[in-house]
Amino acid sequence: MFTPDSRSHLRDSLIALARVDIDVAGAALVGSAARGAEDAWSDIDLVLQLVPDADEAAVADRFTRWMDTEAGTADTLDVVAGGVRYRVFLLSTSLQVDISFWPHHEFRATTDEGFQLIFGSTNPATLPPAPKISEAVGMGWLCALHARSALARGKLWQAVTMLDDLRNQILTLACARHDLNAWHGREIDRLPADELAALAHARPAQVTKEAIEVALRISIELFLDEIAHHDPARAARLLEPLRSLTSNER
Repeated sequence: MFTPDSRSHLRDSLIALARVDIDVAGAALVGSAARGAEDAWSDIDLVLQLVPDADEAAVADRFTRWMDTEAGTADTLDVVAGGVRYRVFLLSTSLQVDISFWPHHEFRATTDEGFQLIFGSTNPATLPPAPKISEAVGMGWLCALHARSALARGKLWQAVTMLDDLRNQILTLACARHDLNAWHGREIDRLPADELAALAHARPAQVTKEAIEVALRISIELFLDEIAHHDPARAARLLEPLRSLTSNER
């Protein structure tokens, strides 16, 4: 298990490595370290600005070899978003290290999660994208439909999975209403206690037909309530088809 001291030592070593890399023009910390909110479970989030015309793949591989040798990598995952590679390392100590490799002209703060420049210079910051309310509503009713059909077919685990996805859309809408960040559940725990308590009942207590039916009915009502906060007209249009999903009539 990693410690805050070992995490700090590794982060300092990575920053020192970045400073001497001829293909790195700048570096910044993001996440909890940039916000001054680190705790014992925080990971390392290092953002690197590449020099113009740098071979991004070669730089990423160079840092990966260093991590493999010096930090004890157990596995890696590449996530590409907005044309930027985020290479996520899982170390043998269970520490997560995220290193992203940014084209020179794209290096900037892009979220409200904090951005602490270490060296180099940044481009003007961009605002984080607004929550996709319409998409959350559409994905929600799609999940509700599939939960109903899976339940009718006796596919209880598929129905539970669809209910989980429906609940995630409800949480997205609730967080948007309270101006909270729902990404990866980051600020879900800051939702009002009564709303979280209501959502707790939207989880089936058991993987049985009866428990899933109850959870689906509660989920649909919570979903309709959330839609009504954002788009009353759309909630009115969805009321009949969504409530029909919990009807025994066919």
